[in-house]
Amino acid sequence: MSMSALGEPCVLLKLGEVVLKGKNRELFERSLQANIKAAVGDLGFRVDVRQRHGVIALLLPEGSGAERADAVAERVGYVPGLVWIHRAWRVAKDPAAVTKAAIELLADREDVRRGVSFAVRSRRRDKRFPLTSAQLDRSVGGELNDIYGLPVNLKNPDLVVSIEVDRDEVFVYTGGQPGQGGLPVGTSGRGLVLMSGGIDSPVAAYRMMRRGLRVDFLHFSGVPFTTSESIYKAYALARALDRFQSRSRLWVVPFGKAQQSIKAAGHDRLAVISQRRLMLKTAEEVARRLKAGALITGDSLGQVSSQTLQNITAQDDAVGLPILRPLIGLDKTEIIAEARRIGTLEISELPDEDCCTLLAPRRAETAAKIADLKQIERRLDAGELAVQLAGSLQEYRLRG
Repeated sequence: MSMSALGEPCVLLKLGEVVLKGKNRELFERSLQANIKAAVGDLGFRVDVRQRHGVIALLLPEGSGAERADAVAERVGYVPGLVWIHRAWRVAKDPAAVTKAAIELLADREDVRRGVSFAVRSRRRDKRFPLTSAQLDRSVGGELNDIYGLPVNLKNPDLVVSIEVDRDEVFVYTGGQPGQGGLPVGTSGRGLVLMSGGIDSPVAAYRMMRRGLRVDFLHFSGVPFTTSESIYKAYALARALDRFQSRSRLWVVPFGKAQQSIKAAGHDRLAVISQRRLMLKTAEEVARRLKAGALITGDSLGQVSSQTLQNITAQDDAVGLPILRPLIGLDKTEIIAEARRIGTLEISELPDEDCCTLLAPRRAETAAKIADLKQIERRLDAGELAVQLAGSLQEYRLRG
């Protein structure tokens, strides 16, 4: 049988929470489509995005090979809002064509040669198709059984041949890769991530993107008292996270001189929390300029001295914007595992000169009093200093 029996390669996407959005579903779907187009926009060939009921089909130019479908599937695998990505074949709406494609799909597979069990599972989105789902299962399954001699196992098969009858074509495929799940980026608004070079903040950023927030990244460098290493590292982390949302922006504030002012203004043990509050005040000013509705940090309760409940409360007091802490209940092992999965761990583990080390006291305060912190801020004129720091903002656009 010629390879043409398989028809044209394509990618079939299954939606997650989007299908539960009722009257707002169309808005979520449009946002998801835009994110998909952005993810595949620089591949060098046109990808036709077609919305179906609960499914998105990505059709490739005529004559495309399977390698193009692989490239598209890899890109959209990072797009939040999708739960499954299938490399599929698009065939004519004809029972004989579907059967031929299914036969060809199993040819030359190692697991088929080993005699694995199988099942055929069909779904008709177009009820005008001449065979019901059950009839199609039996017809195609019978042919596969005759040709390959595979045992049928309807409850727990090793191999599933999936057939989806749509409005204009039929999709045939086996297997698939899980997507990111969650909501399409941009459907929950915009946030600003305080991005250090550590393990936690990139994971926090990912978690909020997956909940529909489009995020900008804000990094505080120790310049001029440290090198630019931490900026390069923050840039690399933002690049890695850009796969999940596209068109990301990194903003950098040179923070070294402000740290020296903090050190000169107050009690040594309060320096870390004072610094953190000034960072948040500066971030709030930047967020106002970017029209972001929330700040995002990688705080995990009790992980370090600045993240005790009392110190977290003292930080919340510094700003009016909500501070989102998606890692608050996770331990370090869980955070590291997620950083490894999303591809940021190796970057975070690279050495750099972090600005926070400039103010590290021998003993940090674990129960900072807000009144004491405000007294330090009055000496600093922290509100005006935050505006000045936001004015020194530098933008780093990410290149693909």
